[in-house]
Amino acid sequence: MSWLPDEDGIRQTLDLLHNSQSTDTNVQRVVHEVNQKLNELNNVPDFNKYLAYILTNAGSESDSTRSLSGLILKNNLKSHFKRCPPELISYIKDGCLRCISDSSPMIRSIVGILITTIVTSDGIQNWPELLPKLVECIDSHDINFMEGAFGAIEKICEDSSSQLETDRIGCPIGVLIPKFLQYSRHDSPKISQSQVLLHFVNEFLECLFALAEDEDPNVRRHVCSAFVQLLEAHLDKLLPNLPDIIEFMLLRTQENDENISREACEFWLSLSEQPVCHQALSPYIGRLIPVLVCGMKYSESDMVLLRNDLEEDAHLPDKECDIRPRFHKTKNKLFSPEDDDEDEDDDYVSNWTLRKCSAAALDVLASVFHTDFLPILLPITKELLFSPQWELKESGILVLGAIAEGCMKGMIPYLPELCPFLIGCLSDDRPLIRSITCWTLSRYSHWIVGQPHEQYFKPLMLLKRILDCNKRVQEAACSAFATLEEEACTDLVPYLDIILRTLVYALKQYQHKNLFILYDAIGTLADSVGHHLNRPDFIEMLMPPLFEKWNVLRDDEKDLFPLLECLSSMATALGTGFLPYCAPVFSRCVNLIDRTIQLSKLHAQQPDVYEPPDKDFMVISLDLLSGLMEGLGSQMEHLVSSSPLVKLLCEAAQDAQPDVRQSSFALLGDLTKACFAHIQPQIGQFMTILANNLSSEHISVSNNAIWAIGEICIQLAITIGRLGFVCPGELAPHLSTFIRQWCLFLRNIRDNEEKDSAFRGICNLITLNPAGVLHDFLFFCDAVASWNNPKDDLKERFNAVSVSFRYLIYNYEKFITELS
Repeated sequence: MSWLPDEDGIRQTLDLLHNSQSTDTNVQRVVHEVNQKLNELNNVPDFNKYLAYILTNAGSESDSTRSLSGLILKNNLKSHFKRCPPELISYIKDGCLRCISDSSPMIRSIVGILITTIVTSDGIQNWPELLPKLVECIDSHDINFMEGAFGAIEKICEDSSSQLETDRIGCPIGVLIPKFLQYSRHDSPKISQSQVLLHFVNEFLECLFALAEDEDPNVRRHVCSAFVQLLEAHLDKLLPNLPDIIEFMLLRTQENDENISREACEFWLSLSEQPVCHQALSPYIGRLIPVLVCGMKYSESDMVLLRNDLEEDAHLPDKECDIRPRFHKTKNKLFSPEDDDEDEDDDYVSNWTLRKCSAAALDVLASVFHTDFLPILLPITKELLFSPQWELKESGILVLGAIAEGCMKGMIPYLPELCPFLIGCLSDDRPLIRSITCWTLSRYSHWIVGQPHEQYFKPLMLLKRILDCNKRVQEAACSAFATLEEEACTDLVPYLDIILRTLVYALKQYQHKNLFILYDAIGTLADSVGHHLNRPDFIEMLMPPLFEKWNVLRDDEKDLFPLLECLSSMATALGTGFLPYCAPVFSRCVNLIDRTIQLSKLHAQQPDVYEPPDKDFMVISLDLLSGLMEGLGSQMEHLVSSSPLVKLLCEAAQDAQPDVRQSSFALLGDLTKACFAHIQPQIGQFMTILANNLSSEHISVSNNAIWAIGEICIQLAITIGRLGFVCPGELAPHLSTFIRQWCLFLRNIRDNEEKDSAFRGICNLITLNPAGVLHDFLFFCDAVASWNNPKDDLKERFNAVSVSFRYLIYNYEKFITELS
């Protein structure tokens, strides 16, 4: 018997939906309380059926009420699909197929979202009637049916395209696509601009060429987007027509409609990544470069968005909506290509515009053509730089920054003249010119650092701009200064006092958002100058204001991320200078790791009750502890011994999330070097975990696992050497079983007390059992040669061992000659 709704149930559900849309604060308070009980409502029989009924049958209700009902239903399905009874899913499916042709575009869209949610959660094979029904709707020639069906199929293609490639479904993609092709020239833009035709490239291309001059701007925009997708996926199909497509894209990049011109501009970015780029674009580069440069000027819509960035606003608090979420970058002990992405681009591409797309295209094309297009570009740029219109001047400065990496060799002759000009632009009245100049100068920082410091480096240090009265300039200056720090490294040491005074003043003056980039600049300074920062006056100047920020942040605030990253760099650089601040930092990091692990367990046990924790809190805490171990070494022993760190580290090292394991292995290696006695009892378990990650698909995880295994092996080798003092009689008979590996590990560590004691112990063992090293004496000699400056009495031990072998090795003099 089919389900029938109760009038009282409909009324109660509608009351909830109506009240949630109310602007009355008293009603909103009630709704807030009701929303907190939504999980309970999910357990109420038929609640989701009432939502489906209102979406698909309550035609007298407003579109906003019906769509809200559908969105709540979608969220419920997404979170609790496995608990939904089959009769509920069947009821929702029937309602969606009935409602696919609703007269309201909003309701048709919501129905499409519900359909793809069910397909994603349950598999399209469990809804065999869906695709045949959607094709039937397409063939109906009713515009509501057609647009509703196309919208639903497009959402399925976006979310579950792989499911469409199986023959187990009722209407496979090979049957669907020819059906779509016949509608690609339909009068309705929503139908003709569908993107599901890529499997039939040749036919698709014919349709695209036919639509290239369509009057509807949305169709032209989607044609541009389709060409970009085809270029990335099917370049071979485009090659015969590439000259015509380039001509088309040149025209579209100059469209007044920025949505079209920006989409077309993406084509040059994609083409630059293709091996045919230089050959294909060479005939057009003289026409393309002016088009891209023109697109790099701020548009009217850009200026509307930037209107608040044109004034002295450094004293105004940030709005929360202006503060982007922060993501932590995990610590990698060995370099891998995946770490070579530049962070600067993250900010650069956010809020993607024609200006930024044009600049990015010019940047990558500079790396393809190098100095070849400078004769075309430089006259245009010079005219912009000296334009009386500030917007044109600003775009000229952006051009110089965009080509810096690809055209550096060709730009060097012009830099002695350009750099003073750009340094002068740092004092321009316009904040947007000051900010873009900071970025452009940072792109040439490698060359600048290599010149006499009085000439460019000192004037460039951007310290005045770090304290600019405009927040956008502050951000650009801090970011540029961080780049300069990475290039200059210890060249910054003579200027540390004024640099630190500037950064400390900024700590007191900056608003919320810019503090993040300021922390990064301070951390980069610590990484760049290292131990030179470990001076009492510098520590006293910088650490108290940093800890003032530290003390006001709660453990669940994501603002901790950049500050913890900064403190990690400071701990490594300061070494013993960080000791007064070590205990509270260590304790908080251990607590954050413990808290995250406990929340993960609760989520695993009751996923419907507990949200998954943000594991970045654990990752950054692990990395900061690595910095402490690296900077303070064995002085961390008393803190490690009184904490559950080793136990927590063992759990973190088995986490499912790769970046957690990556940072865990980094800390394990540092902890092994600093406090091996606390790792030693768990070596068996840790080595098993590390071995299981040697072939991880995440390169950085494998790298850190390899590094940690190496550190453990070195410590074990040192321990074996020291056992030569404690129980030489018991160990000496086994010398031949480990001496070669021992020598290979110990030859790679620098001179220190641990190496000294290990070699003294191994000399004891060799004295007792010289035959045990006879076949590997060459390796022992190689390990001895790794010493730079052994103590005198240790030298005597080496000589004594050498003398004893004169009687064991046949033709000893020849052996030594060959060895040397």
